[in-house]
Amino acid sequence: MGLVDTVKSNERLKQFALRMIAPKRNPRPRLWVRWFLNPLKHKKGKGSTIRRNSRIDVFPWKRFEIGALTTIESFCTVNNGSGDVILGDRVRVGIGSVVIGPVTMGNGSGLGQHVFVSGFNHGYTDASKNSSEQALDIRPTIIEDEAHIGANSVVLAGVTIGKRCQIGAGSVVTKDIPPYCVAVGNPARVIKQFNHHTGAWESVKKKSAVAV
Repeated sequence: MGLVDTVKSNERLKQFALRMIAPKRNPRPRLWVRWFLNPLKHKKGKGSTIRRNSRIDVFPWKRFEIGALTTIESFCTVNNGSGDVILGDRVRVGIGSVVIGPVTMGNGSGLGQHVFVSGFNHGYTDASKNSSEQALDIRPTIIEDEAHIGANSVVLAGVTIGKRCQIGAGSVVTKDIPPYCVAVGNPARVIKQFNHHTGAWESVKKKSAVAV
């Protein structure tokens, strides 16, 4: 049995290890983890940038990877405590945005300013307990290649936003959006779709709208 398995199998050792990584009441990695352990554990692509005044709360037990030429702008928060956060090449996370794993963003995709993207919801099945004491409802969120999310939007857990989609500012995405679509509103609905035969973005009527 290896060291990691030994720690996992012993509750006292496990709790001690967790306290060494992050304070019990403050789920943020300790300074030594951010400075020494995370750079060895997590991959950072060539030419990528993380602004110093962003809050990168990433832990060694989940993946945090950013591709080449990817930028995480100022005042962002990224957290992988509940799932992997994987950002492809040439991704831009706009000022003040929040990304809480599990979240995957494909190459060339981007978030505008103050966008919230999460891969989990707080559980609330047991009405006799505070939701903070219940298991998380974890459902990975995927933003595919070259899709862009407008400022002040919210992307809920379990959603897939297809390739080269455009999500209007202030939208709340609650369901999957097919590739090559424009979606707006709360909840977001498809209003345009790219027609590969005509080479144009065409309006989608409510009755014939693509299912989202």
